[in-house]
Amino acid sequence: MSDLDSKINEHFAGFVVRKDLVKAVKGNAIVPTYVLEYLLGQYCATDDEASIQTGIETVKDILRKHYVHRSEAGLIQSTIRERGRYKVIDQISVSLNEKTDSYEAVFENLGIKKVSVDSTTVKAHPKLLVTGVWCIADVQYEFTEEARTSPWILESIKPIQIAKVDYEQYRDVRRAFTTDEWIDLLMQSIGFRPEVFGRRSKLLQLLRLIPFVERNYNLIELGPKGTGKSHVYSEFSPHGQLISGGEVTIPKLFVNNSNGRIGLVGYWDVVAFDEFAGREKTANKALADIMKNYMANKTFSRGVNPMGAEASFSFVGNTDHNVPYMLKNSDLFEALPSQFHDSAFIDRLHAYLPGWEIDVIRGEMFTKGYGFIVDYLAEILRHLRSEDFSNRVHQYFKVSEKISERDRTAISKTMSGLLKLIFPDGSQTEAEVEELLSLAMESRKRVKDQLARIDSTYPEVDFHFIGADGVKRNVTTVEEEEYPQFYHIKGGAVGDNREDGPLDLLVVSPMDPTKAAGAPVVSAEKGPTSDTVALAEGHFVYAENRKGVSYEKLFGPHLDGASLVVVTDPYIRLFYQIRNMMEFVEMLIRRKRPEDQMKVHLVTGPDEGNVSRQRELLDSITAACTGSGIEFSWAFDSSGTAHARDIVTDTGWKIVLDRGLDIFQPPIKTEGFSLGDRLQEHRVIKGFYATYLRGDNAGLVS
Repeated sequence: MSDLDSKINEHFAGFVVRKDLVKAVKGNAIVPTYVLEYLLGQYCATDDEASIQTGIETVKDILRKHYVHRSEAGLIQSTIRERGRYKVIDQISVSLNEKTDSYEAVFENLGIKKVSVDSTTVKAHPKLLVTGVWCIADVQYEFTEEARTSPWILESIKPIQIAKVDYEQYRDVRRAFTTDEWIDLLMQSIGFRPEVFGRRSKLLQLLRLIPFVERNYNLIELGPKGTGKSHVYSEFSPHGQLISGGEVTIPKLFVNNSNGRIGLVGYWDVVAFDEFAGREKTANKALADIMKNYMANKTFSRGVNPMGAEASFSFVGNTDHNVPYMLKNSDLFEALPSQFHDSAFIDRLHAYLPGWEIDVIRGEMFTKGYGFIVDYLAEILRHLRSEDFSNRVHQYFKVSEKISERDRTAISKTMSGLLKLIFPDGSQTEAEVEELLSLAMESRKRVKDQLARIDSTYPEVDFHFIGADGVKRNVTTVEEEEYPQFYHIKGGAVGDNREDGPLDLLVVSPMDPTKAAGAPVVSAEKGPTSDTVALAEGHFVYAENRKGVSYEKLFGPHLDGASLVVVTDPYIRLFYQIRNMMEFVEMLIRRKRPEDQMKVHLVTGPDEGNVSRQRELLDSITAACTGSGIEFSWAFDSSGTAHARDIVTDTGWKIVLDRGLDIFQPPIKTEGFSLGDRLQEHRVIKGFYATYLRGDNAGLVS
């Protein structure tokens, strides 16, 4: 086990399970993850390998004997008849037969109907009246001559869930974990390997959980296919219900006027609408109107008296086009059906999760580590729904007074949800609050900026917050920074083509990369012939998870014309870091004139674990450059104390980088081809900054 797995087992014994075991026991059983993990938690909640293997066999045996496959329904029915009673695992729903004044159950896989259920069972488990619930049930068979009487009887029922959860213990034990450890524990709990995700990507995954922890929270996620948008709602919690966006009706969702029975919103913490997008789809206008009222006011009415509910809504769907296409030609909500591509509906969304930032799910992304039993975490999150953590922000930051009350509410709910997930014990620091507040505001800004494109009556809003130091922190979306030439277009008209940062060589005030203006764009293809264009000094911040960044755009024009380039980066040690150095050299080879000569010198630190391999790889760059017009050399920092990461030229430029050349997130390895492996512009970046200095400001090399 990893150190984190050992720590998890030490502090949460009995409430965690090794996540890869689900695949080991599932086989062809079509059951939700929380059902399997409930069983695994009963028999495999240990770190002893022998006990785990025994537990796996026990769970497999239970599934083999009691889980009902549709294809074997007749055999199970016969077994119940012959034995008189039998225990089954199935999805069960109940309805009232008004003609007989009795409750009757339907077993989905077993294929039996009109199973007699006593009213005490229905009162104890009212969700059975709304939709199917996975249960362990004892079914009896008693034949009678009375034709109208069903021989099937539901003797006892136990919904798949943990009986008792100690929230205070959960909150207290949180203090034993660092923030990074806790985020990784949550990531493993939803089934992912934390190490293949960047910090922002982890937070976006956790953003999907906010509807489970916040009442009446409205989240939308639109993005490419295959990113696991609906997984968390179908597999994660027994308190969430995933339905097809095209199958929902007013009686099913809100209230049935014929019998006054409340719908899904009255029984579930989260109602998620799968495949919600699709411009060709149609939706009932009355349903859309009731949804808008409920999303805004937490109430709905189809009669005289309004009714209230606490269910959160989550809308997930696939986009038809990539982000720059949508920004140039329409808006980021373009995939919605026309009844929902409506400013009143969109304005009621608290957050827009950018699904295009979520990578397509691959086998390499699933964890073999330990995480919470899904049902245990689901109960914890349900408990937290009654609390409000949004006021924890106020001791550090003040949100702009210029934003509307609806914007403020959306930001507060998202912020409260993130704090509940990551800091249930209140251990957050000022820096951590700033990080989460930026994400919460960005998630609402994405909604508001698109509203301004769709409906001209919505003004642009300056999303920012102010710290105790009085400094204004501007909030931007990643796609705003990545595609500014399209982001600010109004109604499909040609925008002002504002750009950010030295990727397009514009003059930007230090610390404010969003206020770009003025200087001409230098084409990378022109190379050193573009040296008549004045390049800008400045400080630029690049948001994590954006694409379109490359060494060519970041450094190329500033290095044109140099005969000496010195790169100081103490962490050119591992293979991928040395590969970055090679790609930097390749960029210089592409840009320089064939007849020009250039020296590139690297100052780095030794890889104490494998310095011989490091020397071998760096020397291979020297050898590869032979005959290219570039002379590559390298040396270890003699003092051994250098921490600076910068690039300095003999033409007067100094580029300071907080991450050095290590600006890209590691790609997930596959056996096939990936554009991210081939082209830097298609790689997802880490968050980093670059500062460009010239002349006396640069501390030039001789």
